Amino acid sequence: MKTALITGTSSGIGRAAAHYFAQNGWQVAATMRSPEKEQELGSVNNIKLYQLDVTDNASISSAFAAIEKDFGKIDAVVNNAGYGVDGVFEAMSDDVIARQFNTNVFGLMRVTREAIKHMRPQGGGSIIQIASMGGRIAFPLYSIYHGTKWAVEGFSESLAYELRQFGIKMRIVEPGATKTEFYGGSREFIQPAGTTAYDELVNTAVKLSMETGEKGEDPVVIAKAIFKAANDSGWRLRYPVGSPAPVLLTLRKLLPESWFYAIVRSSYKLK
Repeated sequence: MKTALITGTSSGIGRAAAHYFAQNGWQVAATMRSPEKEQELGSVNNIKLYQLDVTDNASISSAFAAIEKDFGKIDAVVNNAGYGVDGVFEAMSDDVIARQFNTNVFGLMRVTREAIKHMRPQGGGSIIQIASMGGRIAFPLYSIYHGTKWAVEGFSESLAYELRQFGIKMRIVEPGATKTEFYGGSREFIQPAGTTAYDELVNTAVKLSMETGEKGEDPVVIAKAIFKAANDSGWRLRYPVGSPAPVLLTLRKLLPESWFYAIVRSSYKLK
């Protein structure tokens, strides 16, 4: 039986992935910052909980050691932990920016590095990065979040060249809008005080963003794509999934930049 380590399983895509892998015959090491608070996942067949905080190297090393001891080896690592900051960049403090990058980029890098240390000696495995369609296209008021996801895309694409010789497959899953806490409890919105200069853009963009989230895919749709990536035998790198990711990413590739930017500006009623 294969084993998957999944980060950020307390909600959303990570939780759905833990259930889907377990239902389809994998052992799941479901990691989260506070497993003692989890009321449901720990009682599911094939799922075992572990404490892991992607901002803490000691926590990551301890979790990997415990999981390898319990299951023998780790076949797939799903780097899902993360959250979204949106809002006006002018108002974002260094602390806000640092926290977003520390989780979404540096945390993912820490887990990836530990995964390589375990997978290289065993002769392979899959590292699956949960990026976003926002890792290759961008929208207003998500500058910091996009910065993290674009970083994940570039980092992972480059790393894929290093790891192939060891049988380690790098995968990048690029979800579109998904019904998760990204649009709710985990969202951090930043708006400037003392000026109304951004109000028109903010009102339009937030309304459009929330409407998009309400129409988003069920996280199970993304979980199925993650499972496919973990089981694929080839070397495919990217997996766009969930409306409107495949369509928008194709348009971004095919259209001249000026046309694509015009579509985005029109959507947000920008000049």
